[in-house]
Amino acid sequence: MTDLIELEIQDVAFGGKGVGRSSGKAVFVPYVIDGETVSARVVREHKKFLEAGLEAVLTTSPHRVEPRCPYFGRCGGCVYQHIEYAHQLALKWRQVKETLRRIGKLENAPMRPFIPSPLEYGYRNRITIHVDDGVIGFFRRESNTLLDIEHCPIASAEVNARLAQLRATHPHNGHYTLRAHDGARIFVQANDGVAASMLDLVERTVAPADLLIDGYCGAGFFAKRLRSRFRKVIGIDWDQHAIAVAQRDVQPNEEYIAGNIETELPHFLLENEGRAVVILDPPAVGLTDTIRHVLLVYPPVQLIYISCNPGTLARDLAAMGRIFRCESITPLDMFPQTAEIEVIVELTPRRSGTR
Repeated sequence: MTDLIELEIQDVAFGGKGVGRSSGKAVFVPYVIDGETVSARVVREHKKFLEAGLEAVLTTSPHRVEPRCPYFGRCGGCVYQHIEYAHQLALKWRQVKETLRRIGKLENAPMRPFIPSPLEYGYRNRITIHVDDGVIGFFRRESNTLLDIEHCPIASAEVNARLAQLRATHPHNGHYTLRAHDGARIFVQANDGVAASMLDLVERTVAPADLLIDGYCGAGFFAKRLRSRFRKVIGIDWDQHAIAVAQRDVQPNEEYIAGNIETELPHFLLENEGRAVVILDPPAVGLTDTIRHVLLVYPPVQLIYISCNPGTLARDLAAMGRIFRCESITPLDMFPQTAEIEVIVELTPRRSGTR
């Protein structure tokens, strides 16, 4: 398709592409802002929508800014560097609300204000660099080919220093994770400032109870902070290396289990029915059918769900809505300039079967 069309961008969808309409179909265009009029060239036609590439911005949004990265538009990492930061947050907030309405059937979602990142750039404490036949960098946008990268503006100064060191060694083909901090090679949140805000929010939100079950606990990110609040804390994660790190400084009321949460969670919820708070921070695929079923059969006194994917979050909330009520939904900007969104949801059991 090579059709050139003029569009008014009505919104920006989750994932970062602007949405306009042409001939009754939605048209998705990257690197635009709601309210702009643009010229775009259709590149793919689907049954219900079109994909187009941006040719020119005809009417410019007051929220448009100059990207700080020379690779922006070619690198597949960032999609919002052309948008001022406050408006990025406004767009992401609407995306969460709309996703929860459309998929989660939450017409009046109890949305809280967005928690921003203290740093708009230079915040990432780790990046993964790919090397292939002398090209050292990230994947190009919507491609499996590499773009050579000398400096990443959203990475911290320490990470960029390690990138320079890696480039100087002429590395072999492969993948290299560069970290700002030395230590165990386990999962940690990529933005230290937002990770601190996340901990503070969960600590303020968590209800009093006998037992805390920290699912997908890693090295005890939440459990360590909250262990003084509970008689017993149990962390569960499949990563044996992370569990080993968590066990290094355990208090008498802490227990960490390297195992399958689908197997371990039912046991502890059954034994402690009505006495447990559960924190779940699953990967992007969200909760499995088994975990959702266990939560519905043995609901904890409070469920705090940390999600990195609004779509799977909305799916899970829809499935659990008969038993659980959403008390609060708080988005956090762990990854400024990108389409990624973290969300913390507080849920409590309903006293009736009404939604």
